[in-house]
Amino acid sequence: MPMPTIDRRTLLRSASLALVGTGGSVPSAQAASPPEPKAVPPEVTRILARYVVGARYADLPASVRHEGTRTLLNWVGVAIGGSHHETLDVAVSALKPFSGPPQAGLFGRPERFDIMNAAFLNGVASHIFDYDDTHLKTVIHPAGPVASAILAYAEMNPVSGADFLNALVLGVETECRIGNAVYPNHYDVGWHITGTAGVFGAAAATGKLMGLSEQQMVWALGLAASQPVGLRESFGSMNKSFNPGRAAANGLFAAILASKNYTSSDGMIEAKRGWANTISTKQDYREITEGLGTRYEAALNTYKPFACGIVMHPAIDAAVQLRNENHLTAEAIERVDMRVHPLVLELTGKTAPRSGLEGKFSIYHAVAVALVEGAGGERQFSDRAVNDPVVAALRARVKPVVDPAIRPEQVEMTVVLKDGRALSRRIEHAIGSVERPMSDAALETKFTDLAEGILPDAQVRRVMDLCWRIAELPDAGDVARAGVQA
Repeated sequence: MPMPTIDRRTLLRSASLALVGTGGSVPSAQAASPPEPKAVPPEVTRILARYVVGARYADLPASVRHEGTRTLLNWVGVAIGGSHHETLDVAVSALKPFSGPPQAGLFGRPERFDIMNAAFLNGVASHIFDYDDTHLKTVIHPAGPVASAILAYAEMNPVSGADFLNALVLGVETECRIGNAVYPNHYDVGWHITGTAGVFGAAAATGKLMGLSEQQMVWALGLAASQPVGLRESFGSMNKSFNPGRAAANGLFAAILASKNYTSSDGMIEAKRGWANTISTKQDYREITEGLGTRYEAALNTYKPFACGIVMHPAIDAAVQLRNENHLTAEAIERVDMRVHPLVLELTGKTAPRSGLEGKFSIYHAVAVALVEGAGGERQFSDRAVNDPVVAALRARVKPVVDPAIRPEQVEMTVVLKDGRALSRRIEHAIGSVERPMSDAALETKFTDLAEGILPDAQVRRVMDLCWRIAELPDAGDVARAGVQA
């Protein structure tokens, strides 16, 4: 028997009655209408690929070249500094039996690995202390994925220092522009943007050194889009530094495949089911395509004076200033009141960290140790510092309060003393920011502190000099070869 025909009015009435019966509301015809389709975006992946393929070192402004050199110097320093941390010891031990030919070295260590594993391991080492560079607009740590990939490649396939520096800048530019297009929505839901955007930078930079054609670069970016890595849940564990390391290896992998014409979709960044639409509710493609070659995100890179998440830097800066100016001791402090941006407690709200890695995500520890030791380097985020009884007692008296009126780069701190005095400090921009950048001399001091006890002083000086002179070197791989442990 044929089913009776039911008109649209009857269907709507039935749906309305069902909603009323369950406490719902009757949808209007307008609410039931499908949303307007989004405008078709431009060929974002191809526009970006065309730019990267055609961009020349000679076109880079002198200021951008210098920032690229600072980026390299800072990255090599943090990679050496993290080279003997337990995290890297575990990773080296796990991967050594499966490594291919000894094609590339590890900073601060004697082992050699195939370039895929070397890129991964140097990327891990450079992020262990959370002391690496930061693009503040997106909180991406740009050098880890990019420099790790192209330096491993350069050891096996000699390239000039100028070509290397050009590729480094282009890789940073690529990942930061793509990050701009989806931040903060993409980050807010839990992605670790250094890994998810960093893979594009590694692919673009490696592809540039390999001389990929425009179409091959499109495919390299597409293959990178298929490999997003990193979740914020990993913060405070070894897994966090895995993310930039994996992004470096994945980007290198993508470029190598594309060089042999391994294909991908031509619109993997912007397509309806591509990277940006799949992992973010925000897609501002103008951030990727506008001002290419004239506006440089790579020029906005910053370097950390403190070995922890960037959101804690204003508070550490305030604590160090108040401590040094007033000769404070922990015993004299009744409590520390702070007004902070909401992201501070969201990211660094661990009240009782149990390890140095967890301490990097504790605003309570960061402020307490800064007040006790007057610093915020890697030694202040060690297991020793976290378990120091004086520091532990003081962090219980650190009282951060969220204030949406406070911007991420700000903090208001008042240290209340037991004698009744109250010492206050407001930070608008912490040291290490774009507004208050670390000097070249400060970067060298940071480098030497990190390398102390790992490489001899003369070797440290040589590595720094090679970094500063990268654009003049006939073989960029000399930087990597000079930084290994004998």
